[in-house]
Amino acid sequence: MDCRNSLAKSWLVILLMVATGCHPRQPFYFHNDGDLSHLIDHVTEMAYPDVEHASLAEVTHAAPPVSVADPDFDQFWDIGLEECVSMALHNSAVIRNAGAITQIGFADALLNRTASSPTTYDSAISESNTLGAPRRVDSNSGSVFLSEDRLVRATEQGVEDALSEFDASFFSRASMSTQDRPRNVETGNVFNPQLFTGRNGSFLAAISKKTATGGVFTLRNRTTYTQNNIPIGLGRALPSDWVTEMQIEVQYPLMRGRGALINRIPVTLARINTDISVAEFAGSVRNLILDVENAYWDLHSSYHQLETARVARDSATRLWRVAIAKSREGTDSVRDEAQVLEQYHFFSAALEMAQSNLFDVENRLRWLLGLTPTDRRILRPSTNPTKAEVTFDWETVKQDSLFKSPELRQQKWRIKQAELELVWARNQILPRLNLFSSYSWVGAGDHLVNADRNGLDFPASGSTAFDELFGGTFQELSVGLDFQPNRFGARRARAGVRNKQLRLVRAKKQLEEMELQQVHLITNAWRRVKLQYSQSIWQYNRWIDTVEDVKISEALRTGGSRDLPLDQLLDAYRRKADARIAFHQSLTEYNKAIALVHFYRGTLLDFNSIHLAEGPWPAKAYDDAHEKARARDASYYLDYGSTRPSVVSRGPVENQHFEAPITGDEARIISDEAVGSGLRQEPWNGATTLEDVHTPNLLPRSTSPKPPENDHTPVGRRPDEGPDLQAPIRAETPQNSRRQLVRSVSHERPVVDSSNPLRSASFAKPSLR
Repeated sequence: MDCRNSLAKSWLVILLMVATGCHPRQPFYFHNDGDLSHLIDHVTEMAYPDVEHASLAEVTHAAPPVSVADPDFDQFWDIGLEECVSMALHNSAVIRNAGAITQIGFADALLNRTASSPTTYDSAISESNTLGAPRRVDSNSGSVFLSEDRLVRATEQGVEDALSEFDASFFSRASMSTQDRPRNVETGNVFNPQLFTGRNGSFLAAISKKTATGGVFTLRNRTTYTQNNIPIGLGRALPSDWVTEMQIEVQYPLMRGRGALINRIPVTLARINTDISVAEFAGSVRNLILDVENAYWDLHSSYHQLETARVARDSATRLWRVAIAKSREGTDSVRDEAQVLEQYHFFSAALEMAQSNLFDVENRLRWLLGLTPTDRRILRPSTNPTKAEVTFDWETVKQDSLFKSPELRQQKWRIKQAELELVWARNQILPRLNLFSSYSWVGAGDHLVNADRNGLDFPASGSTAFDELFGGTFQELSVGLDFQPNRFGARRARAGVRNKQLRLVRAKKQLEEMELQQVHLITNAWRRVKLQYSQSIWQYNRWIDTVEDVKISEALRTGGSRDLPLDQLLDAYRRKADARIAFHQSLTEYNKAIALVHFYRGTLLDFNSIHLAEGPWPAKAYDDAHEKARARDASYYLDYGSTRPSVVSRGPVENQHFEAPITGDEARIISDEAVGSGLRQEPWNGATTLEDVHTPNLLPRSTSPKPPENDHTPVGRRPDEGPDLQAPIRAETPQNSRRQLVRSVSHERPVVDSSNPLRSASFAKPSLR
């Protein structure tokens, strides 16, 4: 019975133990109130960074956008082309590029491309960029390692980082140790105690400097202290001693890594990186100026397209009233009225599209200028496009495009980098043969230094190590050579040379292809100037013909003639609107083509009087440069021998100066009395000639399906009228043509026109700092 109870109790204890182990308990905390609101049960989430940033006023103070549904605004902002260029330069810390904008995804493309857009800080960042680690220092000797198998290539290393390789380095180390251990010697050995105790200390300080030719000079001091229990008079003269050593060490490569040419290659590559960055920056500014000019002329054309649509809509309105009156009198059919009403709706829709297009183009120009999208003002161009024929000298344009193109300059710098990399790779085939030599002054004493020299020599008690050192009693000399060739066959070194040779050939072939493409581009731009100039004159004469056609057709319809169908009159209205729009578009494209020639020629910045310059340096930098110039002036020039490294740069890029092309009164058509046969011009909107047609204004949308009651559509707060629209100029056509001639303008020998608003000689030249 007792055994049976004991067994039952045992099973009960086991079950209780198992049951207790299957129910883990949470830790118990005092002052636990059960608030777990701070609990985070996930790892990743979208969060806002804690960044202190003040948004621009152009962002925070943007007004509601102007649209075709709400076209009212406060006033026009008459702005010239040069003012736009100057404003774009001053507001472009991040250089904008209209190529990053799509017609629909304006904001999306803008946000996605801003992070990679060039900035005014890129050249300075490239100059100050650091890459890799400095040359290692030998912790035992404190000197810089002479030979390192480094990969030298055209990376993003800055000049200062490359020059730091030649800066002097300082290294120091101090250590202390104690010894307390038994030795495997017999008892009573007075020269070598069985229980050895001692204290040791050491101090090392070294200054090491690499030279431009590859050598390393080191000035080193090494001091040691020793004290142990070896008896005095038997094994040691003094219980402790100090030993100090002053050493000069020279390491110099005799084969691999020798010479100024090899050791300056990293610095030259870094400087070329800066030159490439400067060329990229110049190209970015050039792209910005072209985008500004294109957007400016597109806006100018958009205003005239809007005015054309308004005039066409008003003409359809007048014709619709006449059709209604004749339909009621029974002289015209209801079908004629429907045709005129369809024409009115067509021009009303075209008017709304032109107005919307103007808002889009104006917004794009605002973005390029760094302005707020809306400020209750509408930009309106005040500079008229040039209508004079601009001629270029082909050979001059071709040579400038091959010499001044930023892209070609970048590629030529890359070729120079590839040449330097090849020189380095060839040097790596040589074996490593280094000469090393050191000369030392040694001093030993009972003490390291005393305030007064006692004249005691080591090992006398009270002698000092520095007294022995400065006495020059103990001197040491060491000379040697290190030789280490490449591995048998030099497979890696020769493969590196072959790789650099192929890279150099590839870079030169790329330059050849880029030059060929550059000539193709400048050829197309040259041809485009000729085409657009001819097109502007053809379209102008087409416009005059359609105006005359409309006049004759209206006269026939007004006289009651039934010989002219109504649909022909409506078609004449459409052709007149199309011709006027085509003329202004061709004139806009002509001015854009002129800018495109300067773009590919590499003179767009010079043509806009823009000169790139770096910001100011500290005054100390100018003082140092002045001292260097004085030292160079006091030296003697050796007119024999060769220079290594050879010439890398041919000097700075010079700016070319251009005068203004003819516009204004000089670009007008010569009068009928001077030529003998004049252009037939149309009275328009109260103006006597086509030259007097004003720059159009914006119009609100008409919400009614019927034509308005009057001929003038009201606008909200119209400003003063803008500059007059001038007629085009010269054309070379067969005899008896109605086109007139004026003298052409050459950009090689330009005519100065101080009254020209497009390229005024008195305009303050903008500079980019």
